[in-house]
Formats: sequence, structure tokens, C-alpha cells
Amino acid sequence: MTAPETLKTPAAPRLTSLSHGGGCGCKIAPGVLSEILKNSSNLPIPKELLVGIETADDAAVYQLNEEQALIATTDFFMPIVDDPYDFGRIAATNAISDVYAMGGTPIMALGLVGMPINVLPLETIGAILRGGQDVCRDAGIPIAGGHTIDSVEPIYGLVVLGLVHPSRVKKNSGARAGDVLVLGKPLGVGILSAALKKEILPPEGYAQMIAVTTQLNKPGIELAQLDGVHALTDITGFGLAGHGLELARGAKLKMQLRLDQIPLLPGVLALAEAGVVTGASGRNWASYGSEVELPAGISAAQQALLCDPQTSGGLLVSCAPETEAEVLACFARHGFAAARTIGRMLEGSGLQVLRGASS
Repeated sequence: MTAPETLKTPAAPRLTSLSHGGGCGCKIAPGVLSEILKNSSNLPIPKELLVGIETADDAAVYQLNEEQALIATTDFFMPIVDDPYDFGRIAATNAISDVYAMGGTPIMALGLVGMPINVLPLETIGAILRGGQDVCRDAGIPIAGGHTIDSVEPIYGLVVLGLVHPSRVKKNSGARAGDVLVLGKPLGVGILSAALKKEILPPEGYAQMIAVTTQLNKPGIELAQLDGVHALTDITGFGLAGHGLELARGAKLKMQLRLDQIPLLPGVLALAEAGVVTGASGRNWASYGSEVELPAGISAAQQALLCDPQTSGGLLVSCAPETEAEVLACFARHGFAAARTIGRMLEGSGLQVLRGASS
């Protein structure tokens, strides 16, 4: 009689194989979203609601009293990486960023969890949640509750609440003509995630991707205290061009960017030139490309980087020229070595991209 074969537990599937899109690349394209929302009715807006949906800002802000306003936001998405702990960290960092982008201090979070319970091992799901918890610990906030569902695709994110002084709220509509623009993190996360899904991302590329997407945008708290900082937003799923246009539209101004001054993650331009881009970058361009003026001879790869969906991307700061040095110093103190001045705000409308300082 032969001994029975040892039963083997099936290997857990790659997280990214379970989702049709990852990270902030999951966002509905801006043009489609506008069409969906165009006929939505709104309830009366109370005077205490300082920021709502008017300019597609990063979070809602509700004034509680003369000294405090409550920031409320939520963000969640499907896996951008296969490591469950890293996925949880990225998703939590991304969700908390919206509070920093309003100039606020986060105070607590609620977990949003949708998982294919019969597909993923419980240990994998636990690692995702542990990643989120560790990021919240770094931000100094508890996860005080949440909601879970059994879903077809893995989904994780947070509801995040924060506080800010009403006079220090940094809307995405406050930019002024003559302001300079500072970007806190380099671009290219979407391209690295596309390379990861194709299994061609080298270990050093993965390490860079994790480092940038798990870096909390804490400088937003200090930047809000600077009188010369007029507007803040963070760059996520609609790319630099898309979120830049939101800032320009809100202020009724033109944004001018210098292509050669925009910081990029190492290797992403070469990957884009090899055709490694996300589908979301094309959808983004189709939604708002008509509002963007590009320089002659720009490559398809450079265009893709402008609308590359960033997951947990950097803060974009619009500030007075005399405050530029303070803004850059603030980023440097917090370890944002890639922060750069990338353009300015002008009278007009839309987004203009120039090649460089001599353009």
C-alpha cells in the first residue's frame, strides 16, 4: 500500500493579478467622471462648509468653531504591488495625503476593506491591514473602526479625518498670478507599476517605488503656516497635468510648467520610451489634452509622464516667489530630496508646457 500524497496548499495568487487596475490608476477618467456628475443635484450648502466639490479639491472642510475646521476625506483602490504589507502601506499613505494637502493634521482613520475571502489567505489580508496600521502609527493616528465586505477584487483604503485652523485651509483654488510652483515628489509611479505588472521592474526600481509611495506628505502641515503659500494639492490618479489643470481652473489662471525641471524617478523615461505606460495615462490625456499646450517635438514618452497616474504622489505648492526658498527648505527638512520648482502661474487659462528655462 503506497503512502498517501502530501496535500499541498495552493499558492496565493499575485495581488495585482486580481485587479483590473492598480493604485490611483483605478480612478475613473476625469472626462468620464465629469459626465457622470454633471446632472447630480446638491443639497443646500451650509456656510460652515468651507470646501466642498466646487473645484475638485482634495478633501471636504467643515468649520467647527473659530479655531478649528474638520477635514474629511476617503481614498481606496486595488493593489498596485503584490506584497500585501506594501500594498497596505501605500494605500494608507495615499489616503492620509489628502489631509496634508489641505494643510491639516490628521487625527484618526477608519478602514475600508473589500477582499475576495475565498481567494486570498487570511494571512495575506492581515498583512495588508498591518501595513495600513503601521503607516497610521507613523502619522500619529489610530484606525478607530471601519467597514469590511467580501468583494471580487481586493480593495483597501481609509477614511481620514483631520483638523486645521479655518484661516489656514489651503484650497487648490487659491493660486495667484506670479506664484511659483514647487513639486514635492518625482513622477513615474504609474510607469513603475506598469513595469511591475509586466514583471520587468528590477529590484532597485521596486525599492524606489515603495520609498516614494510610502513617504507621508507631512510638510503640508508646516506649509500651511506660511502666508506666502497660496494653494496646495497632491498629484494622484489624474497625473501632474490633470491635477495642475484643476489648480489652474480653480484660480482662473494659466499654469506654465518647465519640462526639464520636473523631477522623475530613475529609469522611468527609458521605460516610457520602451512603451511601458499605463492605460490610465491615455485615458487622462483623452479627457483633458485639449487644454494642454505642448512644445514642438515633445515625445510620446514625455507626454505620457505628464499624465502618468501617481499613487501617493507629491504635494504641488503654489507660492509667492519670496516664499519659494522656505517651501524648498521645508521639503528638505522632511527628507523630500527630489522637491523642485517646476513652473509658475500666469494670467490666462489652461496648461502650457515649455521645454526649459530658455524656452
